[in-house]
Amino acid sequence: MKTEIKFGLLFSAAQLFWLLFEFVFGLQTSFINLHPVITNFFAIPAIIIMVYAILAKRTEVGGEITFFKALLAGVFVSVVVAVISPLVILIFHFLINPHFFTDFQRYSIKIGKMSPQEAKDYFNLKSYILQGIFGALMMGTITSLIVAAVIKKKVKV
Repeated sequence: MKTEIKFGLLFSAAQLFWLLFEFVFGLQTSFINLHPVITNFFAIPAIIIMVYAILAKRTEVGGEITFFKALLAGVFVSVVVAVISPLVILIFHFLINPHFFTDFQRYSIKIGKMSPQEAKDYFNLKSYILQGIFGALMMGTITSLIVAAVIKKKVKV
């Protein structure tokens, strides 16, 4: 479990760093139109961290790991990320970009993607905390399934 916690913390730190990166380079302000595309590139470090987490778990258990144990390790990393994600979102909102939600509400309305009420319902702290929790669990599990299938090593019986 120590490995999963370590990589869950690393993943959460990477999320916070990515949000800071987006803010510093104007992807949440001046270049908000690019945000929907660029933000998806976080998948690259996310997958890399999950690969290293499951590889570390494999090493920890002696170099051989079943698909199920590899999957479980990835899911546990995802649970750690899900538990920490509200804190990441709160830190981001209150310390890095307190205007994120209003800026994105305004932009979504301006381009005709959402009505004012839809934007208000989607771009708010509660919504993003829930998205962070469920997104971490869902995407983490899917990534874990794929990585576990590739990384597993047959245990000799």
